[in-house]
Amino acid sequence: MSATEPDPELEEAAESGENSGDGDSDDALAELPPSAKLVYKVLEYEAPLTQEGIAAESRLCPRTVRYALGKLADRDLVTSRVCLEDARQSKYRIAE
Repeated sequence: MSATEPDPELEEAAESGENSGDGDSDDALAELPPSAKLVYKVLEYEAPLTQEGIAAESRLCPRTVRYALGKLADRDLVTSRVCLEDARQSKYRIAE
């Protein structure tokens, strides 16, 4: 099979709906930049976290984390609540 020919097994899986988890969030994530995908995965495993915590876990700079959280919030993929330890900060988690 050449690189230009479609793979029949992949087409069958796509048509039957296999390998599709949460379709809405998967579709929304597919269009996001890599930094937003990384932040989403960090929150998936470590939530709730502050922006500082996300930056530490993901090793992204704080500005990139803010940008990624903005993109995720625009698509309603994350929610935030005021941090009880420090009301100047928010804790982020994946929206349910």
